[in-house]
Amino acid sequence: MYPVRITGVGVVLREFRQDDANQVATLVGDDRVVRWLSFDPRTKDEAARMLDGILQRAHVEPRAEYYLAVVKPDDDQVVIGFVRLGLDGVRAAKLGYAISAEHWGRGYASSAASAMLRFAFDDLGLHRVSAAIGPDNAASIAVVSRLGMMYEGRIRDHVYTAGAWRDSLLYSMLSTEWVARHPRTAA
Repeated sequence: MYPVRITGVGVVLREFRQDDANQVATLVGDDRVVRWLSFDPRTKDEAARMLDGILQRAHVEPRAEYYLAVVKPDDDQVVIGFVRLGLDGVRAAKLGYAISAEHWGRGYASSAASAMLRFAFDDLGLHRVSAAIGPDNAASIAVVSRLGMMYEGRIRDHVYTAGAWRDSLLYSMLSTEWVARHPRTAA
């Protein structure tokens, strides 16, 4: 499925474009943002290679990853973050997201993650979506909790970043839980 464009509350999720390269480099090169991710800060060249991979994987059929830019509805040119849904297993996926530090605290991560969950369950027909979050990332834990994802447990030494192993807290949502929180209304 290409291209994908998802409208959420106060955000739009769209396919990345080659002209997003500088903004991607700024986002994944920012220590404040990457501190919470599963990789170390990237140089401009590393970010360019990352973007090339995202663009290539977007055209693979069947598609196994939806790595989308988060933009505001009134400004398609400024990337304020990203959201990723990596298909994994039988009708399952892993959710990840990041918002630029300049845009923290405005609800963009919640809106982007919610829009991606809607896409996962309503459009892709997935059964389960999980998210692994660093134990110290209180803001992200609040996001998934607000969305109704359930805490499953701790994954020990799950990611290696900044020269050390880090645990992750695993959260998930099942399609039945999504439907219970977001019942479809008959037209």
